[in-house]
Amino acid sequence: MTLSLKDVYIVDGRRSPHAKAGADLKDVAAPYLGAYLVRKILDATSIPNDEVDEVIFGNTGSPAKYPNVGRVIALEAGLHKKTSGYTVHRNCASGMEAISQAYMKIAAGRCDVIVAGGVESMSQMPLIYSKEMTDLFVNVMKARSFSDKVKALSAFRPPFLSPIIAIEQGLTDPFCGLNMGLTAELLAREFGISREEQDEFANKSHHKAVTAEAEGKFADEIVPLAYGNKLEKLLHKDVGPRGNSTVEGLAKMKPYFERKSGTVTVGNSCPITDGGSALLFCSEEAVKKYNLNPIARMIDFHFHGLEPERMGMGPLLAMDGLVKRTGVAIQDCDLVEINEAFAAQLLGVQRGLGNKEIASRFDVDTVHGEIPEEKLNVNGGAIALGHPVGSTGSRLVVTLMHELKRRKADKGIASLCIGGGQGGACLIENLIK
Repeated sequence: MTLSLKDVYIVDGRRSPHAKAGADLKDVAAPYLGAYLVRKILDATSIPNDEVDEVIFGNTGSPAKYPNVGRVIALEAGLHKKTSGYTVHRNCASGMEAISQAYMKIAAGRCDVIVAGGVESMSQMPLIYSKEMTDLFVNVMKARSFSDKVKALSAFRPPFLSPIIAIEQGLTDPFCGLNMGLTAELLAREFGISREEQDEFANKSHHKAVTAEAEGKFADEIVPLAYGNKLEKLLHKDVGPRGNSTVEGLAKMKPYFERKSGTVTVGNSCPITDGGSALLFCSEEAVKKYNLNPIARMIDFHFHGLEPERMGMGPLLAMDGLVKRTGVAIQDCDLVEINEAFAAQLLGVQRGLGNKEIASRFDVDTVHGEIPEEKLNVNGGAIALGHPVGSTGSRLVVTLMHELKRRKADKGIASLCIGGGQGGACLIENLIK
């Protein structure tokens, strides 16, 4: 039996400004990077607070205080207690996983109104005590007498205080043992991607983003965020894009992951970032009932796995799978957003799209053709804007839908690589023409 899927509409999509970890948004907990977006989006509609079926959010650094970020966001946004909320985790594509689940639930007729997206406070990912220090705490707590507690404490040694950096562990693959930067180095070597190419790509990303901000192209997608102890500060634009970036300046940076012979630097990689994004998905019935004007229609999505050490090539397989699912060629799309985890990684994807021999290494049997610069990340990407891991998968769709609307263009793809060896991609159609 073939399931007949309903149309799924994106009524609106917004994101927070992005800030480098440890900077402006360092004290804003993950749920609050999303709740105000949900409220902003719903306030622009006639949808009552008790008519939202679900809230689904991606998040990777689940805060101990907020173990189910999606539910906290729903309640903090003022939605009715009956609205269910949950959190999903697919590493870099957590936000895309959230919107994919929203798509499937509405397409299958199980829901009519869902808010989905992603949030990440990378600033608040914790330092963790070592096992030795944790064991010492446990032994002290278990000790009954004062003398037993003193005996347990006497086992303390200064090295026990050496912290485990959660974000560092999270960015290291448990199977191949490589951190994400080293996977980019691997692709650079295999595909002959030079340091100069990477720096040139990174420099363009910064200047595209700076130009887009100056021309007001982010105004429709960014919702300013109040922060500070008394909410006395307002962040209204991304903290990251550098208008003074030059290829010469980037060339002076030392390799960060392979110190001696590497080509991947902090300058041609995405920064660690805080941020959030959210989208409102509705069925056709909900669109009519609440007199909504959707911006886009989500056509389909696809996820695909590959070896973890080459995780950066994930978009090649995900986009290839999406083409096979929908019949819409990549080159027929007006815009493509691919997350810039590393310049080397995205340039590797471009190599695979345009080279049969490289594509075949990943069991891709179609030469799709490299994406023209005038279609790819036209307002800059994560190298400039940052990569709040749990949010980026949905942030790409927010950016894509607003740019398609601005250009009165037709279709676009959003895609990204996923730590652990996966790729994800979504296809949307602009309805404002």
